[in-house]
Amino acid sequence: MSFQAYIDNIKAKTGKTPADFKKLAEKKGFIVKGELNPKTKATEVTNWLKEEFELGHGHAMAIYATFKGKTS
Repeated sequence: MSFQAYIDNIKAKTGKTPADFKKLAEKKGFIVKGELNPKTKATEVTNWLKEEFELGHGHAMAIYATFKGKTS
């Protein structure tokens, strides 16, 4: 599955874009001043996405990758 397919599936399931998730992550302190907080571990982000949005591990990692700057 391509990266874009992961993003498209996430939007279909949750109704949220990577930008929406980034805003929510800022409220949780995972994103600070538009950048991934260096103290934040991938596991913290993926666990949050799995628990709150019922994403699978691969889909949660795709959102985490967007937080690190991946766009395609």
